[in-house]
Amino acid sequence: MSSVSDKSSVLLPVCLIIIAMISVQSGASLAKLLFPLVGAEGATSLRLGFGSLVLTLVYKPWRTPMTPGSLLPMLVYGVVLGGMNFLFYQSIKTLPLGIAVALEFTGPLSVAIFSSRRPVDFLWIILAMLGLLVLLPIFANHADINLKGALYAISAGACWALYIVYGKKAGIKNGQSTVAIGTLIAAVFFCPIGIAQNGLALFQLSILPIALGVGILSTALPFSLEMMALRRIPSRTFGTLMSLEPAVGALSGLIILQEHLTLQQWGGLFAIMVASVGATLTIKPIPKKKK
Repeated sequence: MSSVSDKSSVLLPVCLIIIAMISVQSGASLAKLLFPLVGAEGATSLRLGFGSLVLTLVYKPWRTPMTPGSLLPMLVYGVVLGGMNFLFYQSIKTLPLGIAVALEFTGPLSVAIFSSRRPVDFLWIILAMLGLLVLLPIFANHADINLKGALYAISAGACWALYIVYGKKAGIKNGQSTVAIGTLIAAVFFCPIGIAQNGLALFQLSILPIALGVGILSTALPFSLEMMALRRIPSRTFGTLMSLEPAVGALSGLIILQEHLTLQQWGGLFAIMVASVGATLTIKPIPKKKK
């Protein structure tokens, strides 16, 4: 009976992460359709604004008392969450979604590398890294890779790494309301940028339904699911599982944005997916504390 319980305790967070990845990449593709209307900055503001509104209504964070010890992790979590969104949207202005996600993945991959202890973990990390080497056109023509966009994506990856670390710390102290408070903090810091650039054009009735969809798919739903998962599995496991993200991003870009990748790049994505499956199958459940 206990083995069934252990398996379910592992499978639940894995399923939550997969659903979150599909949601956030679908939302990113949808947000990219807004770029010609409000720019990447405006799309970021709409994502964070609507996302924080939905999360606030759902989780009612004002009911959660904040303590001095939980304030700093929450503040860092909120700022890096907003920075991750802002920098990623800047990157996909000039990069295909799958490539941008692959570069951004250097963040969670670093978390997995620096926190791993068991030999089997390194096997999946190495396979994921080989997949990234094949995915990125290192041995091909670099003309289709915009350097500025690549730097934005890598910077978003650095924010992603901090998001994993501080998201877990903030989640332990504040529970489910963490994602609502963190997104609200992100909105306070980054929404003014899009508003300053677009003015009232940001609030056109014609784009609000898409903006609401972006806010739910890219922020409200995936961040809630990721926070639930982060509280149940180690940071290193979360980081390794997220190696599936580039494949999800590439598929979303292909289906929604018609962004085609080369056979070599799809080979890299497959290697990353195998690494993710391997990491999932070899997860060691967190031992329960004895009462």
